[in-house]
Order: sequence, then C-alpha cells, then structure tokens
Amino acid sequence: MTPDTPFTVFPAIDLRAGKIVRLAQGDPTRQTEYGDDPRKQAEQFKAEGAEWIHVINLSGAFGEDAAANLKALEAILSVGLKVEFGGGIRDEETIRVPLEMGAERVFLGTAAIQNPALVDWAIARYGPSRIAADIGVRDGQVMVKGWQESTPLTMLEAGSRFRAQGLEWCVLTDVHRDGVGTGVSVDSALELQTASGLKVVASGGVSSLEDVIRVKNAGLAGVIIGRALYEGSLSLRAALAAKQSPVDGEMPV
Repeated sequence: MTPDTPFTVFPAIDLRAGKIVRLAQGDPTRQTEYGDDPRKQAEQFKAEGAEWIHVINLSGAFGEDAAANLKALEAILSVGLKVEFGGGIRDEETIRVPLEMGAERVFLGTAAIQNPALVDWAIARYGPSRIAADIGVRDGQVMVKGWQESTPLTMLEAGSRFRAQGLEWCVLTDVHRDGVGTGVSVDSALELQTASGLKVVASGGVSSLEDVIRVKNAGLAGVIIGRALYEGSLSLRAALAAKQSPVDGEMPV
C-alpha cells in the first residue's frame, strides 16, 4: 500500500430485492435477511463513524431485476457517506447509472474478466479512482457470474491484467470464507497486492477485531465487514478504532 493510501474499513450492505441480506459462500440459496431499511442501516453506520459503505447489488450479480436495489442505493446515498457499488456492473449503462447517482466508485467483477474493453472505456471515461476490480476466488480460480462459474484465470493473472489496464483498486474475496466467519485470507490479499501493485481491499470471513488488525498490519488498503457487524461478533466502532492502533497489533481501547 502506498504511504498516501489510508487504511479504510468498509461496512457492507448486500442488497437483494431491496432487502439487506448476507449469503454464505456466495450461495444464493443460503441467504439470511437482516432488514428491509437500507437507509436506516446506512444511518447507523454513519453514527458509528463510518466514512464509506460497500454496497453489493446481489440481484444484478444473479441476473435478477435490480430496480429495488437501485432505489435502495439512492436511499443509502442520501445519508451522505461515500459509497462504492458493485454487482451486475456489466456494461456502460450499469457503470454510468450508479456513478451519476452519486456513488464514488463502482467495482466490476464478471465484466472485468470477460470484457476488458469495458474496463478500458470506464477508466478513460471516469478515471482510475472511480473504477475498481472485484476478484472472487475459489480454490485458486477466479469466479464470475455472482461467483457461480469458475474461469481458467488465477488471482495473480487477473491482478496483473487489471493493473496493466490502469486500475488502481481491487476487492479480493475468498469465496469459501465469505459470509461464514472463518477468518479473512490476509496472505492471499497481500500476495495479490505485492505482485500486482493494486491497492487491495480484503473481503470474506472477517469475524473479529483481530481479523481487522491483521489486515491493517499487513499493509493492505482496507477491509470489508458484513455478517460480523450484523450478528454482533464485531462492532463497527471497534473496527474503526483499530485504524489508529499501533502496527504491533495492540488492541484499541
């Protein structure tokens, strides 16, 4: 991570049909619902000190009607936090709409892998600070279509390609760990960041304050936290306080 890149904690709001949900290991049949008021959730995150929210349009990722999620995005944006938005971002229109609504950044998953020309267009149009890649990895292979289909690409191959195209930011999710609280894969995220030069945000499996501190101390650009916040195993205030903790891993008070 470059010295001028602050470590960022991203609380996550995953949307499906306008409701807040979490999936276990990206499986659309293993869904837990956590509420139907995304604006209220965003307000809570703001009250706890968040600066960013990571919003995932699961309906878009699965090819479902995403209208309710765009309405939810509008409500989240009205709270006044910075928002990064992804899921089903697969053409110029789905890039343009959330950015024009006020999202700071969009992240491309399937399209970034299958349509490199779209990445080139997006960077030329909006700049690298507003476009990010989203890599989901299972058993070493990059996944697409809402993490339901594997590709021949490895994590490092994808990262190298994205950086060569001019991308600066990348979310890396270990699909096996996502939504099941088994601990975040710091080693993989650090390997990707070191090899590619991308600013890598670790996602998937965060379950404790120790996970957040490990990601920070590794020098990664940020961490995304979802289920742990909703189920109370980690407080957002504590995670945000960890940003200020010493690099030796001392726990914040």
